[in-house]
Amino acid sequence: MSHPHNSSDLISLVDNGPERSILARLILPDVVVDDDPLEELHGLATTAGTEVVDELTQRRGTPDHSTYLGKGKVEELRLMVERHEAHVIFFDNDLSPAQVRNLEKATHAKVIDRTELILDIFAAGARTHESRLAVELAQLEYSLPRLKRMWTHLSRQSMGVGMRGPGEKQLEVDRRLAQKRIHDLKVELEKVESRRERQVASRNEIPTISLVGYTNAGKSTLMNALTGAGVLAEDKLFATLETRTRRWHLPNWGHVLLSDTVGFIRDLPHSLVASFKSTLEETRQADLLMHVADASSPQVFEQITAVYQVLEELGIEEKDTLLVLNKIDSINGPRTLNRVLDRYPHAIPVSAKTHTGLTPLCEAVGAALAKEFLDVEIDVAHHDGKLLAYLSAKGKVESRDFHDSHVTVRVRMPAGAMGEVHRSAIRVVPTQLTIRGDGGTAEHDAVEDDTTQEPTGDQASAHSSEVA
Repeated sequence: MSHPHNSSDLISLVDNGPERSILARLILPDVVVDDDPLEELHGLATTAGTEVVDELTQRRGTPDHSTYLGKGKVEELRLMVERHEAHVIFFDNDLSPAQVRNLEKATHAKVIDRTELILDIFAAGARTHESRLAVELAQLEYSLPRLKRMWTHLSRQSMGVGMRGPGEKQLEVDRRLAQKRIHDLKVELEKVESRRERQVASRNEIPTISLVGYTNAGKSTLMNALTGAGVLAEDKLFATLETRTRRWHLPNWGHVLLSDTVGFIRDLPHSLVASFKSTLEETRQADLLMHVADASSPQVFEQITAVYQVLEELGIEEKDTLLVLNKIDSINGPRTLNRVLDRYPHAIPVSAKTHTGLTPLCEAVGAALAKEFLDVEIDVAHHDGKLLAYLSAKGKVESRDFHDSHVTVRVRMPAGAMGEVHRSAIRVVPTQLTIRGDGGTAEHDAVEDDTTQEPTGDQASAHSSEVA
């Protein structure tokens, strides 16, 4: 005889709450830690959707070969899992496959190391086709040496007839499937990267500024404050995984493009950096970087260093960069901010949330761009179509005046592109551009100079201050 109420009774026993997690970290002698060594891992665990119920740290000279932590701490972990009925243990370290297996066996809970947790967060947040490809590639490259029959759901037919030899182990088949998928993903991402490079390069007539920084430093909020873009800005790690580009009217300059990119983090997995190269193409091609740092974070120095390390990995560490100290509204007193300014005296303090300090920031961006771009008047021979095309491709042409023997072109050019101009032009002189309120340009007053050489240091300096 059936009892209708039994099913509802069973449902009421199901725990519908978030997974309960325990945080663990081994601190080695050469690692400098702050007052709360698990603060960042706590943010990652919360972003992953779990409820943190306990924490454990251990200082030790070297990791244990089999369990990473010492035996006493492993037993302590097991008791924590039992007491809180925890589902998962997050380690703020990278573990070997054998260490993960031994810890899971000893604690009877799922064990996830730092890299796998970051990859999981990226996978959950990936929305575009490009970011999904990048995350899948990074996950596969991480998982390949850790295969535990996780690819048996893939069709054997995708490998073609005859690929499975007699007596071949299932693990070898799984590994072959994973390697083929990695190859396919790399080919697809190379196509995406080539497309993105062409797309970004085609916009070179407008200066591009890229926001970079530690995750949750407030890049998206700053972008909204500067452009009114209305992009997603959440108080969590890795809220942005795709590049968003918006037009920004920069006072006393005109229109520029502002790009918001994926946030960086300490010990960002190398596979992720490599996979997201196409997504970070905006940063690689930008004329100027705005490095946004959370001035209210106790780890602000470590976070700034971590960002520079990732930029170095991407090969763009030498690009002109403005350091922006955000979230000054969250600082209790001037001492905390002065501590950062003492080390980075040229940094610009702002609050994207309250719009404090945005005017000095705009002035600094204009001054920085003025170093990279020159407003010039160039006389070009009628028959020199190559130079005319070069000016259109590399600069922003404001006007053309046709004369009997030549064309006078007024253009804003990247300073680095002037070499070709000086080799071919009849005459080159700097000009002063007056920016209208709508972002266009008004009258140009040429600073008469019969030489075809670049402006002197004094002229360039004066020009920079006029534009800024």
